[in-house]
Formats: sequence, structure tokens, C-alpha cells
Amino acid sequence: MSQMNVILKEKVENLGAEADVVKVKRGFALNYLIPTNKAYEATRGNLRHIEALKKARAEREANELEAATKLAGRLNKQRLKFELATGQGGKAFGSVTTKDIHDSLHETDRQFRDIQRRQIELKKPIKNTGEFEVGIKLHPDVSAVLKLKVSAKEAPEQEETAEEETPEESS
Repeated sequence: MSQMNVILKEKVENLGAEADVVKVKRGFALNYLIPTNKAYEATRGNLRHIEALKKARAEREANELEAATKLAGRLNKQRLKFELATGQGGKAFGSVTTKDIHDSLHETDRQFRDIQRRQIELKKPIKNTGEFEVGIKLHPDVSAVLKLKVSAKEAPEQEETAEEETPEESS
């Protein structure tokens, strides 16, 4: 269970971002991080290069924050409409889920295609009609609020005429 220090060259999920010096198991470093060019060994010579990596990281994070802020501004102005099929008592069949919201956003605007389903903060599917606000976590520091309007889908006239005819036939 020997461990070694490595310097990350890029953001690695659940480990760190570029210019971070992290302690990982030797096998993980030698078999994955170093061969895939995601990290290099933390030697004295390599530790001197951290400043350049930190500068690149700061630029990347500033760009991500700026892009997330712009996207949040657009999302805050956006309104999505959904229709749910309802029964006689106004009971909804189906619901509006994160997948529905995600798909609708993708169809709406090209800029919303970078939004992932897991970023949409919906605790449970929407099964009622009305207006709702859903949070979207774009960045650790930036969230947006998306307004949804869920209405009842109007029943086609064919179903209404079919219901009217059936009582007459049985009489």
C-alpha cells in the first residue's frame, strides 16, 4: 500500500484540478494517471512548474465562471411549457421529470445543450398543473432558476363524442 505524490495536469473527477499535488496509491498513479497524461510525478524539478499550471487553472476557472453566469442570466429569463394528460377528476397521468426538462431545454436553444440532467435540481417529478420554479446548478458558485408552466392537455373532441354516443347505444 505504498503511496506517491503526483501533480495533476488537468481536472480529475473526485481527485482534484490541475496544479494540485495529491497523494494517490502507487498503482493508480503508475497505471492510470501518468500513462494517460493526466498527472506527473511530484519531483523537485516538477514542483517548480506548478506556478504555470496554477495560472492556467485560474484562467480556466474564470472562463467557466463567466460562461456559467451568462448562461444563468439566459436561463432566468427562460420559461418552459409542459402539458400533462389529465383524467376526469383532474388527476394527471404521467409527470414532468428532469429528463423532460432536459430535453425541452435542448430543443429550445443551442446554448442550453451543455446542461446535464444531473444539474437540474428537481426533488421529485411534477405531477400537478401550475407554475413551478426549478433550480439548475451550473457551477459551484452559480445557480439559475428556470420557470415552468404545467397545464392540462385538452382532450381531443373525438373522445368527447365517443363518450356521448356510448350511453345512447346502451339505452
